[in-house]
Amino acid sequence: MIDLHCHSTLSDGSLGIEEIIRQAARVGITTLSITDHDTLSGYSRARFLGEKYGVNIVQGVEMSAWDTKRQAKVHILCYLPQKPDRLEMLCLKSREIRREVGNEMIEKVKAQYPITTDSVLRHCKGCESIFKVHIMRALIDYGYALEFYGDLDAKLFHPQNGSCIVNRAYPDVMHVVNLIRASHGVAVMAHPMLYHNMELLEELAAEGKIDGVEVDHYSASPKEREQLRQMAARYDLIVTGGSDFHGLYNQKPSHLGANTTTEEEFARLLARNGQ
Repeated sequence: MIDLHCHSTLSDGSLGIEEIIRQAARVGITTLSITDHDTLSGYSRARFLGEKYGVNIVQGVEMSAWDTKRQAKVHILCYLPQKPDRLEMLCLKSREIRREVGNEMIEKVKAQYPITTDSVLRHCKGCESIFKVHIMRALIDYGYALEFYGDLDAKLFHPQNGSCIVNRAYPDVMHVVNLIRASHGVAVMAHPMLYHNMELLEELAAEGKIDGVEVDHYSASPKEREQLRQMAARYDLIVTGGSDFHGLYNQKPSHLGANTTTEEEFARLLARNGQ
């Protein structure tokens, strides 16, 4: 099995890199990419541990971007960058934006619920950003909620009308995909149905700016997956799949290997990267 999308405690996952790789080996995953948000810092450790547990590790990162035309969030997966240093400043900028957003959301939540900043930050150890799930975990710790994605989450963090939601524009998507090309990496749009990125996907594909699309993801229905496959065939895009595993912080139930990439499509990804 090939799972090309999951997250560790370096971003918004609840398990460390070693536990993720150990679990991947248990469930029969042979190739895995840990695609933490806006950071490549876990790759060296993951590669070492992959050798230990017999799992092939593919370098990857999920990059935050902004579709300025539609004023919408978009995530771009970058795989196998041959010059990853060219992505570092962009990743740093996105992490800084995310930290600012996280700190502002903490202050908004504290105005309504008597939690402390430290009660959130203790769940961010090893992570260079602050995510909404870390704030929700503090609220759960103090008994204000029993689940991460229930009524309180909707009240505080609903994208349209949450009382504590804070939005910022991340780097422009065209800048992101151009930098991925400059890093000699493979650019794949993550879960286009999750953020309603279909128009953008078609534009990027028509302009030859994107290499692939994540089709097999929990956010896409069977009908939507078929729609994405047809677009991929039309523009010769690589078709990927991944669990988008976050452990305790999963938005929907999704274990490692819940969605996968075929051997044929993975071979195309390697070929696109010249391997």
